[in-house]
Amino acid sequence: MESIILVSILLYLLSTVGYFAYLFIQKDYLQRTGFFLLLIGFLFHTLTIVYGFIKGGHLPVSNMHETLSFAGWAIAGVFLGIQFKFNLKILGIFAAPILTGIMITVSQLPNEPAAATKIFKSFWLVSHVSVIFIGEAGFALACGLGILYLLQENEIKTKKHRFFFKRLPSLEMLDNIGYVCIVVGFAMLTLGLITGFVYAKAVWGRFWSWDPKEVWAGITWLFYAVLLHERLTVGWRGRRSAIMAIIGFVVLIFTFLGVNLFMEGHHETFTRF
Repeated sequence: MESIILVSILLYLLSTVGYFAYLFIQKDYLQRTGFFLLLIGFLFHTLTIVYGFIKGGHLPVSNMHETLSFAGWAIAGVFLGIQFKFNLKILGIFAAPILTGIMITVSQLPNEPAAATKIFKSFWLVSHVSVIFIGEAGFALACGLGILYLLQENEIKTKKHRFFFKRLPSLEMLDNIGYVCIVVGFAMLTLGLITGFVYAKAVWGRFWSWDPKEVWAGITWLFYAVLLHERLTVGWRGRRSAIMAIIGFVVLIFTFLGVNLFMEGHHETFTRF
């Protein structure tokens, strides 16, 4: 298993090199190479997820090693979907390094198997974790698009049309695809919270227990709900939407990692995520 993880890391790393080369040289074959390497890395990454599921008898999210790996796998999957749909060549410059960093971190974490209990085999847990991570992947890519938007906007404002202007797509495209990522992320987060309520009722006997992870998940949901509401009603687009997408992802990172590091609750006890 460790060897497969190392292969995934190598492929993601080479994909990063390909995308950075494309950023500077702007040859389409470099972008295609980066994409192909990331796709193959995703397939090897998928093998680790499947192996963990077969070996443990449950979704492999029982410790931080498995959880981070699953999060990276979700980001790679959503990125590939966005790429196939919109053919946004430059987005890999954000996705590939993130995946490389996640998998390097995964390789350094201990992977102590958890006992296969009914909790981990619950349909509601599988549903909850799966859709939550897909949603978080959407938000991660929205953050990347927000960063690219701000870079391109700065290039346009300077009126010098320097490095990024020639390499990034239009502001409208970045804004629209970022919006799609947020809509997908919000829909999945909403579904994840609903399945989480059912899961909590089955495990702890109540839908809501003011667990720190639950509270911060609710804060994250409200943040993106406000962002979408203001976009649709007030017209929050462009720069403001990009900044909010970046801030939202910071809140999401704290919900995902910070809560576990600084607070204690049910999620830390049972699932480590």
